Amino acid sequence: MQKRDLADLQSFVVVARERSFTKAAAKLGVSQSALSHMMRELEERLGLRLLTRTTRSVAPTEAGERLLRTVGPRLEEIDAELTSLSDLRGKPAGTVRITAGEHAAQTVLWPKLSKLLPHYPDIKLEVIVDYGLRDIVAERYDAGVRSGEQIAKDMIAVRIGPDLRMAVVGAPSYFANRPRPKIPQDLTAHTCINLRLPTYGSVYAWEFEKGGREMKVHVEGQLTFNNLALRIDAALAGCGIAYLPEDQVRGHLGEGRLIRVLTDWCPPYSGYHLYYPSRRHSSAAFAAVVEALRYRK
Repeated sequence: MQKRDLADLQSFVVVARERSFTKAAAKLGVSQSALSHMMRELEERLGLRLLTRTTRSVAPTEAGERLLRTVGPRLEEIDAELTSLSDLRGKPAGTVRITAGEHAAQTVLWPKLSKLLPHYPDIKLEVIVDYGLRDIVAERYDAGVRSGEQIAKDMIAVRIGPDLRMAVVGAPSYFANRPRPKIPQDLTAHTCINLRLPTYGSVYAWEFEKGGREMKVHVEGQLTFNNLALRIDAALAGCGIAYLPEDQVRGHLGEGRLIRVLTDWCPPYSGYHLYYPSRRHSSAAFAAVVEALRYRK
């Protein structure tokens, strides 16, 4: 392979992933016309059409998708190896990208990573808050965060937090003229504050367990949010019953601003874990982040 082929392949991967010559050219630091010329020459040398171009977008063909799947990860491994050479300088450097939900980012990632950064000024962190269950390999994240039972078996998982527990809560004003639910099915007669998750494409079904019996309940209400803070505010305002992380409402419960129900139906479950591909070649920066996040009792 000539040096020119490698450069063109790297440029192709960026174009195919960005699906835009404009964005890819800006990322690569070249002009759109030069990038388009490089792609045409690559297609001519291979004798295959790799990209479908329209006036508004660009997308890989079947051959392009195959090339992207096979070449893309290998180029990333080369980049990771080059980045790992920073070990020779004695100080970790580079960017680490992590995807996590809002609760994990606020309660685990930020408290620990904020202590790490002053010691490693050459490490850059990108934390993307997202409720979706992302494909971290396809979307080029270094790692993701999920609860233990959600992690695929082909991933390395590192525990980064204690066990968690959910709480079903409502304000005293909400329960003033309403009976408190005794079993999860009672929630269907109440106004509840829902959570919409992109992974499911619909509102989240509340999950319960007692004595080995698992149950999911689809609840109804006037309000649906996709974040944590607004669900807490709505519960405090007496707008309905909410299903929230226990640690986020403990203070409100202690001071009587919220009332907890169905406690025996909400047992602890496996806490947050950092996960990443087993074949990943860890840079010194990534290793430092993993060690900083590792849970220690």
